[in-house]
Amino acid sequence: MEYLILVPVLLTIVAGALMYAFRFQTRKFREAFLLVILVINCALVWWIAFNAPGEPLIIARFADKLHLTFFVDGPAKIFSCLVATLWIPATVYAFDYMDGISERHVYPKEEDLLKLKNFYEPLPQVGTDEEEILLTLHQNGSPNTLAQTGGRYYGFVNGGALPVTLAVKWLTDVWDQNSVLYVASPIAGVIEEVCEKWIVDLFGLPTETAMGLVGGSSDASLCALTVARNTILERNGYNIYENGLMGAPEIRVVLSENAHATIFKALSILGIGSKNIIKVESNPDGTLRLDKLPELDEKTILILQAGNVNTGAFDQFDTLCDLANEKNAWIHIDGAFGLWAKTSKEYAYLAKGMEKATSWSVDAHKTLNVPYDCGIVLCKYRDAFCKALQANGDYIIYSGKRDGMLYTTAMSRRARSFELWAAIKYLGKEGIGTLVEALCKNAKTFAERLSQLGFTILNDVVYNQVLIQYVDDEMTKCVLEYIQEDRVCWCGPTQWKGNMAIRLSVCSWATTKEDLELCIDSFKRGIEYTKKNEK
Repeated sequence: MEYLILVPVLLTIVAGALMYAFRFQTRKFREAFLLVILVINCALVWWIAFNAPGEPLIIARFADKLHLTFFVDGPAKIFSCLVATLWIPATVYAFDYMDGISERHVYPKEEDLLKLKNFYEPLPQVGTDEEEILLTLHQNGSPNTLAQTGGRYYGFVNGGALPVTLAVKWLTDVWDQNSVLYVASPIAGVIEEVCEKWIVDLFGLPTETAMGLVGGSSDASLCALTVARNTILERNGYNIYENGLMGAPEIRVVLSENAHATIFKALSILGIGSKNIIKVESNPDGTLRLDKLPELDEKTILILQAGNVNTGAFDQFDTLCDLANEKNAWIHIDGAFGLWAKTSKEYAYLAKGMEKATSWSVDAHKTLNVPYDCGIVLCKYRDAFCKALQANGDYIIYSGKRDGMLYTTAMSRRARSFELWAAIKYLGKEGIGTLVEALCKNAKTFAERLSQLGFTILNDVVYNQVLIQYVDDEMTKCVLEYIQEDRVCWCGPTQWKGNMAIRLSVCSWATTKEDLELCIDSFKRGIEYTKKNEK
């Protein structure tokens, strides 16, 4: 009887082993099996809650006072029963959502959008049943999501979610770990440290490079540029930590006129005004013109791009970094989706010389297809990095191990490293390179097929971005309106060289040949619709 407390734990282990052993032929069989296990597990948890012995179950003794012990107390009974019960409808709704992702419209239908009004209600005066909350979200929320985890979303540079990373996120959400300090979560600290070593290895960066995990590359750039500003000022004899920005020496920022909007936002937050920003003329592909580069010095931050957000083009890192390093300038590479090119044998040439920079920003939730949100900031000066971002307090206990708050502006934050670790471990270096190549291949296929339909391809498709126009601004707008209303796929508008264009960001691991064909057919119908309306 006393060993029954172990049955729910052992049941999940056995179920996992059986799934691995039998390799169910269809997703439906696998889902049915899991639901049966969940129901059995729920029944066992409830039965144990009311019948478990009051005494602790000692499984093993390692020392006089170190035991492996199982014990069910009052709070544990309540929590276990609630979780076991609610996990069933949550799983059913999740399966329902995932099963329909490939058939559903990418953007919500009008009749689904009307369901959003159900969320506009007065503040509840009393609590709501847990199952009702789940049902409300599934009925009214699920239809109003963008199907970006499927294979036909090409709007913003959003990746899907590799199945293994989604599963890890479900598991670790139950852990609910805070990555603030090692003492707050040893597992989060260790996994984050491992990810740092793996990322540095993947990108071929200096071994001393430090990594922080943030919400996205916008935050990553803000962190990196904070370190850049503080380090430059200190190198020039100014203590920003004591004096603040009042009276600080001027810092110049040199970047392409086509730099991402979030870079300008970060600079503004940091107190670097527009008069201190030098926008360098760009090449036709949006990269920084080498022959227009101004004189650099030790008070300069040079910001480069690994993947222009419209064209996917990369700056000439090898040459530009050499020039900047000769002048002791700080070099930051904004590589939200592009840095991953370094992992591919076919596309590594795009990122040649990136390791010569000082700091980098990149997203795992884009090209690597990790669930949101997982941004990465990297800096080769660990001490300066931690000094710029640390906080002190009587209750803050730095461990000398991996204390996460030293590597971001945030204190409390979720442990993003678990999904990142799972993705890298699942794919391996070769698999990540293959994923990058598959995305780029799909982008090139898109461009070729759309060109055959009469679209002008406005960029050299060197990576995963495709920029297109149909005849002129008005006809391009009309095609896009049809595509968005058709809802088979979703892409958005952009401005390029003063003209309207359609931008396709091919980022999802889930995109298939069938998905591409469905999208091409939608574009065909968009052309027919546009020609008809022109007449």
